[in-house]
Amino acid sequence: MQPEKETFKAGYVAIVGKPNVGKSTLINDFMGCKLSIVTPKPQTTRQKIMGVLTKEDYQIVFYDTPGIMEPKYELQNYMIKKAYEALEDADVILLMAESLKPPDEKDRDLLRKVSRLHIPTILAINKIDLVEKDSLIPIISTYSTQGKFAEIVPISALKGINLDLMLTLIVKYLPAGAPFYPEDYMTDYNERFLAAEIIREKVFEFYGEEIPYSTSVEIMEFKEREAGKDFIKAVIYVERDSQKGIIIGDHGKAIKRVGVIAREEIEKQIGRKVYLELWVKVMEKWRKDKGKLHKLGYK
Repeated sequence: MQPEKETFKAGYVAIVGKPNVGKSTLINDFMGCKLSIVTPKPQTTRQKIMGVLTKEDYQIVFYDTPGIMEPKYELQNYMIKKAYEALEDADVILLMAESLKPPDEKDRDLLRKVSRLHIPTILAINKIDLVEKDSLIPIISTYSTQGKFAEIVPISALKGINLDLMLTLIVKYLPAGAPFYPEDYMTDYNERFLAAEIIREKVFEFYGEEIPYSTSVEIMEFKEREAGKDFIKAVIYVERDSQKGIIIGDHGKAIKRVGVIAREEIEKQIGRKVYLELWVKVMEKWRKDKGKLHKLGYK
């Protein structure tokens, strides 16, 4: 039975912060499934990822966002644009920071920008499992003087510490209103996007240095079959011939490993068997070219 409108809360929550503060881990925790890819490397998230959490008396539309940083090329400009789009649409901002060190100038700049929006902001100080409790007090105290926060909550997204409290506080600041989406709706992205993100995640996991940042994945074909495995053809784009050789590896061993692990995870996520065909192509300086970015889906 649908709750009465006056007792129901619904709103948009933007999860923002610098790269690698745990935003994707947090939205996956809240959703109880893997919506955003997660790697130890910063700047993994490039798109705005939506997750819809519906309970008996509330619906939260979460947006996981790319990390906010100083841009060096067009792709990073695009990523920052997506993060700020989510901020502008938010009813509540969930700003994430780390407990490992006090705010630096880049943190303070972000705090000032968020404060100017006059949107209820909850500061989540993440990774408290990595520090002593006594060291948290000065960190929290310093942050409390740097911005206007409705709440400040120390959490561990990885260990699940204080996430129930965080959810309760988010709901507290949501506006009253009817749900935006059906009860069983979880995200706006499709299986093609999911497959591309999983492949890109494996590239981040298996290759070091600049390689993952120079790659993008495009799904060229995605054919569902009633009999037999679904067919997926994907292209991994790199910027230089030397990178192509590294992705492929000696006698194709490296790309084969990516394909096997990515296929297994795609099958797990979509619940069907898949035949995954991977190709590697060079698209020079795609990160710096708006036209090439558009071709790759960064619009």
